[in-house]
Amino acid sequence: MTPVMTPEMTHEMTHEGETAVQRRAGFTRSGWGSAGVRAFVPAVAAEFLARQRLLVIAAADAGGAVWASPLAGPPGFAAAPDERTVTVDRLPVAGDPLAGRFDEERDIGMLALEPGSRKRMRVNGRARRDGSGLVVRTEQVYANCPKYIQTRTPAGDDAPAKPVAATWSEQPDDGQLRWITGADTFFVATRAPGKGADASHRGGAPGFVRATGARRLSWPDYVGNAMFMTLGNLELDPRCGLLFLDWEGGRALHLTGRARVDWDPERAAGVPGAQRLVDFDVEQVVEVAGAVPQRWTFGAYSRFNPPVAP
Repeated sequence: MTPVMTPEMTHEMTHEGETAVQRRAGFTRSGWGSAGVRAFVPAVAAEFLARQRLLVIAAADAGGAVWASPLAGPPGFAAAPDERTVTVDRLPVAGDPLAGRFDEERDIGMLALEPGSRKRMRVNGRARRDGSGLVVRTEQVYANCPKYIQTRTPAGDDAPAKPVAATWSEQPDDGQLRWITGADTFFVATRAPGKGADASHRGGAPGFVRATGARRLSWPDYVGNAMFMTLGNLELDPRCGLLFLDWEGGRALHLTGRARVDWDPERAAGVPGAQRLVDFDVEQVVEVAGAVPQRWTFGAYSRFNPPVAP
């Protein structure tokens, strides 16, 4: 799905944050990013969505903190019954920081990820709870390139349901920091006033996310599709959320805080593949055991992953 400009979208989809980041990055193509994304779900996207077992959603809580959370189920738990609607037969589990947040309609970003094929699709819009699931009115629907996605495949049937246990803290503990700095994948949630929410994937070789302080993380921003939807939102609102998944054990590690893009070329030059760096200050941490019923088997790293400096 290549983003397509339609006349009715041109004005309402202008995103000043994306435009500012694109210009600073030296990308001058007009009508790119949110300005060129359509609102409806094409048939090919609906077919892709119906095959998925894992979604990542992005939204803000009542206090404005932004979180990323997983939704998981068997193929068919997410569907597009018409061109402007997506339904999901799941809600955030108890203990998840977004549990209960959709009793009232709010902005949502949604990423459907198929690690085995390295395909992903983003759906942004407005969501509300409907029974035991979500109904999303779509405002942006588009596909992303397969860069930096590590292949993984479901390891048999979903794990038996277990009680969900959640722990909250103000900073990651040593074990959580080892999890973060050993990860090859995480997800970023952002939201900007009047622009909606967005969930995005980040991948790299293990170690590409670094702990640069007890409550600070840093990661490189690699070459992408120049849409800059995540960085564009951060340009307008630094609040964001991170999600790290335990692919083999079903745990979820949620962090919320504030992020800042560092445009210093000398600092970026010290990190292989980095166009710029993002620094994230942690404000809250939530670890949820039993958050995801699937277990995934690792396949291969993306050939696009830059090496990690020692």
